Amino acid sequence: MGKLLAVALVGIAAALAAERLLAFRNRFNASREVAPVSLPNCRLIKGIETGSEDIDILPNGLAFISSGLKYPGLKSFAPDKPGEIFLMDLNEDNPRAVELRISRGFDLASFNPHGISTYIDRDDTVYLFVVNHPHQKSTVELFKFVEDDNSLVHLKTIRHDLLTRYIYIADILDHNVYVMEKHANWSLTHVKTLQLDTLVDNLSIDPHTGDIWAGCHPNGMKLLYYDPENLPASEVLRIQNILSEEPVVTRVYSDNGSVLQGSSVASIYEGKLLIGTVFHRALYCDL
Repeated sequence: MGKLLAVALVGIAAALAAERLLAFRNRFNASREVAPVSLPNCRLIKGIETGSEDIDILPNGLAFISSGLKYPGLKSFAPDKPGEIFLMDLNEDNPRAVELRISRGFDLASFNPHGISTYIDRDDTVYLFVVNHPHQKSTVELFKFVEDDNSLVHLKTIRHDLLTRYIYIADILDHNVYVMEKHANWSLTHVKTLQLDTLVDNLSIDPHTGDIWAGCHPNGMKLLYYDPENLPASEVLRIQNILSEEPVVTRVYSDNGSVLQGSSVASIYEGKLLIGTVFHRALYCDL
């Protein structure tokens, strides 16, 4: 009887482990592959070799790009190099990425930038809020952009709770985009959930149309377990009319990793598309 019970327990444990493994693989889309979708006149951006995890574009066409994210379990092509913020002027015929100099007093050696957002005040001063992971902790760094000499002045480090803003929320492991409504008292209520078949990373909004552009990971397992013989793919989705009963989701770009690995953000400006990655390069395309 004891042996029978032990065998039964082992069988139950194995079944539970298999169920958990299957759930894990499903959440990371471990078996999904994508067919390539190309865009005209694309080129990789010179100087960005260690990621372009997030991109924010100002109304005047200046694009800020965070680069060099290092996070446990993710591939890094330069693990000992500090993170960087790049600037591109998308109004130029052949825009290039320029690294922004950061003011003295800021700990550059531990700079590990993740998400990035911009804010313009009434005097047209541009501020950057950059999620930072120094020594694998989490902070938000506030910078002022000085356009005259392409520099960032570090103003403060925020180590406590959230900066509240209106936003569409991407749930990367549940493959969802949540729409929340912000009220006058700053409370949020859930409006709807859009289910997708990919791991949605950063979202950006086209200010002219309200379309949502998403950098996505078709197969999250390839991102976590980097194999140069089986590269993580890239995917960009455009979501139109998300508040309607039938939003239109279009795969605008996809690649098996031969050009771009692990796309994390897609941001648009005047018919141009910037696609960033967690640890790889950045792509600049005509639409």
